[in-house]
Amino acid sequence: MRSIHCHRIINTVSALFQDACIDLPEDVTAALKKARKTERSLLGRQVLNTILKNIEIASVNRVPLCQDTGTAVVFLELGQEVHITGGDLYEAINEGVRKGYEQGFLRKSITSQPFSARKNTGDNTPAVIHTEIVKGDGLKICALPKGGGAENCSRLVVLPPAKGPKAINEYVINLIDECGCNACPPLIIGIGIGGTTEKTMLLAKKALLRPVGNPNADKEVASLEKLILNEVNKSGIGPMGYGGRVTALAVHIETFPAHIASLPIAVNLQCWCSRHKEATL
Repeated sequence: MRSIHCHRIINTVSALFQDACIDLPEDVTAALKKARKTERSLLGRQVLNTILKNIEIASVNRVPLCQDTGTAVVFLELGQEVHITGGDLYEAINEGVRKGYEQGFLRKSITSQPFSARKNTGDNTPAVIHTEIVKGDGLKICALPKGGGAENCSRLVVLPPAKGPKAINEYVINLIDECGCNACPPLIIGIGIGGTTEKTMLLAKKALLRPVGNPNADKEVASLEKLILNEVNKSGIGPMGYGGRVTALAVHIETFPAHIASLPIAVNLQCWCSRHKEATL
């Protein structure tokens, strides 16, 4: 049994959220540079140039990439041989979020009583925490600041199983058309297929963590990813909705076995500012 003290968790979470809000992952930046080369629209290329300049300014001046520093979403992979000492794990995560958003001068966007008073909690807590128990004696922490505009475009539907891939493709295309520029394209499209309604929603969000453009290991799933990406990029929405061929950078699909009577489909959109950082203790 290995012990990990809460102080390490607090400091790690704080650093991850600050870094995530300032430095875009290299795979995302590379995908945006590739998009600039392939975009045929002059206005679309200008938008992508502005996005890439924004990334550079944020990194050099150590300021957030976007004014919306998001909901603090945390994915944990907790080794079954780990013992958390010095306090409660989830309290440590929230203290790390509180510290990171305060020290990093990051915008606090979380409101309590969400359907009525909507009073700002003042420190961007509570975090949304997803925990998976895994083998080993490590603790992997992934910080995902999820912006409101893209999150607002998330959708869930349960289709008849007989509908199959064609219906999934049509559902996603119609959603992207409905959302237009609201999710700040070019997008990364996370899709969950299977499981139950809550499981497939989680799959869709976790799909956003995959390196941009890395296909699913299953060839059938990878083929559907490619099909949907091609169709989305025919929409003409383009970078930030100004028109063009690059509406999405990637489509990532994760699947899970489903009940014989159900085909749940979840879509979780991520804007071009696909921020996430991880560390293993």
